[in-house]
Amino acid sequence: MTTFTSSLPNELLEQLAQKSKKLGLPKNRIIERALSIYLEQLDKAEYIQSYRMAGQDEEIMNIAEEGMAEYVKQLPK
Repeated sequence: MTTFTSSLPNELLEQLAQKSKKLGLPKNRIIERALSIYLEQLDKAEYIQSYRMAGQDEEIMNIAEEGMAEYVKQLPK
């Protein structure tokens, strides 16, 4: 594991200390988990944005519609 040093606002550090004490968890564990969750959310937002952009691309939408038409043909009647 690598050591990382950073500056944080005093108010945020106070909140972190309070949560650490209340939960009985080390501050670094809380920061690690919070950062992990935040990075996952960024990935999800990027994924959602890519779908929104694809939904506005006429060529991609045509390909998707063709694929859906083929899929519907394969469904049992």
